[in-house]
Amino acid sequence: MSETALPPVPSDRPVALVTGGRRGLGRGIALSLAQAGFDIVLNDVVEDEETYATIKALGAFGISARFLRHDIGDIEGHAAFVRAAAASFGRIDCLVNNAGIQVPRRIGLLEVGAEEFDRVVNINLRGTFFLTQEIARWMRANDGRDRRSIISITSSNASLASTDKAAYCLAKSALSMMTALFALELGDHNIQVYEIRPGLMATDMTAMVREKYANYIAENTLFKRWGEPDDVGRAVAALATGAIPYASGEIINVDGGMHIRRL
Repeated sequence: MSETALPPVPSDRPVALVTGGRRGLGRGIALSLAQAGFDIVLNDVVEDEETYATIKALGAFGISARFLRHDIGDIEGHAAFVRAAAASFGRIDCLVNNAGIQVPRRIGLLEVGAEEFDRVVNINLRGTFFLTQEIARWMRANDGRDRRSIISITSSNASLASTDKAAYCLAKSALSMMTALFALELGDHNIQVYEIRPGLMATDMTAMVREKYANYIAENTLFKRWGEPDDVGRAVAALATGAIPYASGEIINVDGGMHIRRL
């Protein structure tokens, strides 16, 4: 695990840990939280120019930010990672589970192999579950803070089936149950747990399918456009700042209305 930082100090501001945060949705989430007054612990498995650009952009909001490199699939390293994240500013008020990967190739359901399946599930579900467990233990042991939250970024594929993305669909749908379970477990500790389901978002992950889904966007979203990282970021910030104080375990669809069943 390595780290890059603006100078960390014990913070009077709330602190958010954003996984998979160096670009795409993660960057949009981190920027929205910084704008809302959070110090940021940014995580990714890669440290590169994108990372430095995000850290620099975060600093423009007058907050402090630290980058911690860690592979969410490395479960054995989670305890040390959480200790380092908590030590960055002396607190963790919000975990955003954003890190994830897409299936390495689009193939038919009957051709899915165990190695590809295990890689996607290991990061998108298994690693995310055990990181959430580690953060939940830390939050429970450090009780007494207001407005603490755990927010998992899933996908419209948590409910919309795509037979050429089987492992991805299964992992994302399981995170919905994870959200419900942690909401039940942590309610007594004043920790809210949410799931955000983005629809088709304009990020690097979807660059190869923009043309494929152009007509689908026009016909199945209410706003006739791709979603942007800022759309998800603003939803995360609303939840993390307590804009919906009497709710937990909820699914927030950020998909332009794509999930609505219609005739």
